[in-house]
Amino acid sequence: MRDGNILIIKGNEVRNVLTGQEQELLRVVRNAYVAHALGESSLPHSTFLTFPEGPQNRIIALPAYLGEGFDVAGVKWISSFPGNLSMGFDRASAILILNSMETGRPQAIIESSIISAKRTAVSAALAAQCLLEGKSAERVGLIGGGVINFEIVRFLQAACPDSKSFVLFDLDEKRARHFKEKCLQTFDDIEVDLTDTVQTVLGSAPLISIATTASKPHLFDLSECAPGTTILHISLRDLSPEVILSCDNVVDDIHHVCRAQTSVHLAEQYVGHRDFIRCTLADLLMGTAPWKADEQSITVFSPFGLGILDIAVGKLVCELGVGQNRGMVVESFLPTAWSDAV
Repeated sequence: MRDGNILIIKGNEVRNVLTGQEQELLRVVRNAYVAHALGESSLPHSTFLTFPEGPQNRIIALPAYLGEGFDVAGVKWISSFPGNLSMGFDRASAILILNSMETGRPQAIIESSIISAKRTAVSAALAAQCLLEGKSAERVGLIGGGVINFEIVRFLQAACPDSKSFVLFDLDEKRARHFKEKCLQTFDDIEVDLTDTVQTVLGSAPLISIATTASKPHLFDLSECAPGTTILHISLRDLSPEVILSCDNVVDDIHHVCRAQTSVHLAEQYVGHRDFIRCTLADLLMGTAPWKADEQSITVFSPFGLGILDIAVGKLVCELGVGQNRGMVVESFLPTAWSDAV
């Protein structure tokens, strides 16, 4: 594409080009984690924009660069306004800007809430695949009936195909029923049970995914969980620091997850160190992780959500979109060079 033009890819186009690309997304996200672990990335801390009169709302900027065959840079600008749900909107909305690595000039603007949900779910599915170590998890517990857990159901079908039975708890009974209906309409040969207690979820599955809008810990006891349970702690702030400290902990990036009052950050503040974190997901993917100290302990995966994943998937979306003649090119989006301007 000629420098100065901008490719714009809308949300429904993103959804269409990623349909059926589950295995490719697993490959892309895996490779992005490995490239990051090898130092082939630049990943500043995310910047949180918050609002005094609406503390539940936030907008986050995630800048990133990824090398090692990706050679892509950009930034995701994603908002989370939980009140949107009551108005019939999605909680999150986002755009992704990708820049040329030759000139630094922006090349693409992509709707990114779908990318964000899918890369989050792929990360969770990869973690489940690694942490289960070949063991079956036919029954999966879900806490939170939103888009993230829906996408996790999708990608577990690709990464852990034995996972066919799900049990869901959500505070909103109507949302829980909608989640079940949508799953049954979308995925083949699965079953979804609903429950009105978190304890039922914790006690009925060896693999549990927590994806809520919680802003502070509300789970203080995992005694209902069977020994060796794996918890995908996707929403990051549900577990108390004491619970985190009692578990075997795996994260996506130690420096990133220990901030912004995540449960892992609270645990670090409580004990004054990070020694309770065993390893990163990349360590597991590369086979360099230390052994789990106690096979019977509960393992918690806490992913902060890294911008490298957004730009890696965004590059894939651009490649697929161009190949399928999707998106719109805005010509001469950038101004004429100052030296040539009249």
